[in-house]
Formats: sequence, structure tokens, C-alpha cells
Amino acid sequence: MSSSKSLLVQGYEVVIGFETHAQLATQSKIFSRAPTAFGAEPNTQACAVDLALPGTLPVMNREAVAHAIRLGLALGSHIAEQSVFARKNYFYPDLPKGYQISQFEIPVVQGGEVGFFLGDEKKTVRLVRAHLEEDAGKSLHEEFHGMSGIDLNRAGTPLLEIVTEPDMRSSAEAVAYAKELHKTVTWIGICDGNMQEGSFRCDANVSVRKPGGELGTRREIKNLNSFKFMQQAIDYEVRWQIEQIEDGHAIQQATVLFDPDTGETRAMRTKEDAADYRYFPDPDLPPLVIARDWVDEVKASMPELPRQMAERLVQTYGLPEYDATTLTQSPAMAAYFETAAKACGQPKLVSNWIMGEVSRRLNEEGLDISSIPVDAQKLAWLVGRIDDGTISNNAGRKVLDSLWSGYNAGVGGASMAPMTAVGGDAGSAVDSIIESLGLKQMNDSGALEKIIDEVMAANAPMVEQFRAGKDKAFNALVGMVMKASKGKANPQQANDLLRQKLQ
Repeated sequence: MSSSKSLLVQGYEVVIGFETHAQLATQSKIFSRAPTAFGAEPNTQACAVDLALPGTLPVMNREAVAHAIRLGLALGSHIAEQSVFARKNYFYPDLPKGYQISQFEIPVVQGGEVGFFLGDEKKTVRLVRAHLEEDAGKSLHEEFHGMSGIDLNRAGTPLLEIVTEPDMRSSAEAVAYAKELHKTVTWIGICDGNMQEGSFRCDANVSVRKPGGELGTRREIKNLNSFKFMQQAIDYEVRWQIEQIEDGHAIQQATVLFDPDTGETRAMRTKEDAADYRYFPDPDLPPLVIARDWVDEVKASMPELPRQMAERLVQTYGLPEYDATTLTQSPAMAAYFETAAKACGQPKLVSNWIMGEVSRRLNEEGLDISSIPVDAQKLAWLVGRIDDGTISNNAGRKVLDSLWSGYNAGVGGASMAPMTAVGGDAGSAVDSIIESLGLKQMNDSGALEKIIDEVMAANAPMVEQFRAGKDKAFNALVGMVMKASKGKANPQQANDLLRQKLQ
């Protein structure tokens, strides 16, 4: 895919592809009935199949396949009517069988794409495939002196490995892709997305090249478990590769780890290719056959997808595409927006407040919108009071601050025009804050005219400057009017009245 020159780093084009392991939210493992609960005592979630005891055989978990179908439907992929499991052979202490069951030549999910916004630019990353496989166990080194412990609780946990084309051209684009994929797998309920627990692990394949040149040698950064570290790791790796090339060294294909403490990547091993794993079809598992009626059945149970919901928000509420995409970051955020928009009838204003002030406060406090201290009805009433001119935008921020911190001046303050679309309690809470903090705008044009006359009389030279064509003088006069009204004048009304008087 082409990229703009502005994306070049020291004259090099960055090329990034992703492999993401999404742990599937099934009750049991992919080829056994052992449970998949996180955090249990070591080796209490593993059965004879997971331990690879002689005579045990794998049996496919139907729900894991259903989850793969859901992903394929969500990303516009082809769902293979028949796919094949293979043995990926390598030795590691936490892999008792000496091989991992995966899919190689024919994966269950083929193609598809992930679309997202980077700033206000729409991007698309193409997918190569998503295949089902089992996770390995875990080696524990720190708890044992001079030895390693093996915990097989994770062995056999179902994974979907989602592989992209090398379509990304910056760390920011890579993070935006990872966030969109994370949103998708959690939205459709196939993965809990908990990166700290390893449920959503990303490997970034990074290379650099001169524009238009052959693809460079890639290095794979393994197990990136936070979006922040993902960006830091890719940025460091890009700088490192460019320095190596500029110093005359060739890049060796390798697997590297990112150390958050040093902010650096370090080589773990030379990268294996497919031939190193000696893939061959698993003789214990028949081909996976997915009938079309099963795909239709899964499709019927799918929720409204983020992109479909975004399209509906554009159509129903007249929102810009960027707003609609931002508001569909989670089902909870979309529901919050729709409740508030329906209640006050001002969808664009509600959208602005959620994307601006509300999101800023949520980010500052590390909250999810499902934990927001201000319910959608109160936000709707607040937006309505701004729209009807009762308060200004700035005053609205003060009201939101009070609502956020749990301020409640009691109900039944001074009566205001009823907003019948919103519940009384929400309206009373907002109106009582407006009243007690003295935030009502001055909408009395007579009182405002008096203030304007006084300001003009006291600042005759500035009035003459405006009449002589100096626009800056007008802004200064508006500022004086707002100050004289103690911020309670309606800014638009003050603008209009002042302009009339200056003509």
C-alpha cells in the first residue's frame, strides 16, 4: 500500500504486519473438557489430554469454532467450508506433546479487513487469515531457585491467531489497528480482551526500506501486552533498524522482546520459518467441516457490529462519520449516546460533549463509560440547558464538574421551563446546580443593552477603531461586555446586539 512522504522516518518507509493471539472466551479448552479459568493454582485446570498422557485424544470444542465463525463474519472474511488441523513441531518444556495443534495450509478464516480512523483519516488493513490453535503452558522461573516450574493450566486454551498483510506504515497506525481489532473481538463476545492476563497478545513484524524498494528483513516483537508499550516498542525497533542499516550492517531476521524498563527491544532467538516446524496434518483430528446453515445460525445471533451501528448513527442522527465511529468504541458508549440524544433531541451537541469533556474526564480517572458517575439523562438535560440558552458552554463544564463529583443541591430549586423529554430527577439535579452556582445566562436583552451602552461609552476610542475597520477592537469590546455581565451574557446575543449598536 502506498504511503505519504510525511510518514518517512529519516528517509525510510516503515512496514508493519501484525499477528494477534485472541484467547477465546469458552468455558473449556479447545481439545479437552478442562476449564479455562484464569489465576487458578498451577496445574489445577489441566487434564490428561493437556498433559499429553499416552492414549489421550483431542476432541474439537464446537464453541471455539463458533467464535471463529463470528470473527469471520465481523471482518468480512471467507469462512472455509473445510479446514485442516496440523501439528507444529517444536520442543519446549511447557509443551508436553512436543508439538502444538494449529492450522497451517487451510485456515478456518481467510481474508477480510479491519477498517478504522487514524485521526480523521480512514485506514484499512487487510487480513491474511485467522486460524484456530491451542496455547502452550507456562514456564515459571522466578519462584524456583536453580529450577523452572511448569504450569499447564494454560495448555490447550483456545486461541485465534489473526494475521495481517504488512499494510501499516507507522506505530500510530499499528496501535489504531490493534485497538480496532480489540474492540471487535470484545464487542462480538469471543474474547475478554484482558491484555494484562494475556487474553489479547500482539506480535508486531517490523521492517524498514527505502521508498519503492523491496521489503526489508523483518524482526518480530513478541507479546506486546499494552497499547502504550506497543507504540514504544515499534518506535524503538524502527530507529534501531535504521541505525543498523546506516552503519552498514544487515538486519538479521529475529524474534525480539520489548523491555518496558529500558524502552528497548532485545533479540530472543533467530526467527524460525515454517519449514523449521515440520508441519503436517494432525492424524488424530479429522478435517473441520462447517456447514452453511451453521454459519447462518451464528450470523443470526450476532449483535449489531460497530461499523453497522456507526452507519446507523450517521443515518438516524445526522452525525459525521468520525463522530459515529468514535461513539461506537464500545456498546456501553453507543448506548449512552443514544439515550442522551433521544432524551434531548440534540445528537450533535451530545456527541461533542461525550467525545470532548466526558471522554477527557474518563481518561483522566481511568474509567470506562459503564462506570460514569453522570447518567445519560443528566447529560441530556445539561445539553438541553445549553441549547435553550439557559447556560453557556463554559457554565456547562462547571455543571458537569459538579455532577461528576456527586454534587447534589437537592431538588426543587427555582422553577425553569420543563424539558418533558427527560426525567424529572435528572432535570432537578442539573437545574439546582445551575441555580445554586448562579450560572444562568442573562437573556434579558434590556439589561444586556444597558451593559453594552455603558461599555461603549467608557471605551469610545475602541469604538472608533472598530468603525475604522479594525476587527480586533470588536473582540475586545465583546470581552468587556462579558466581563461586565460577570460571564452571564449570552455570547451570541452579546455579539449580535453589540454589532447592531456599532453600525
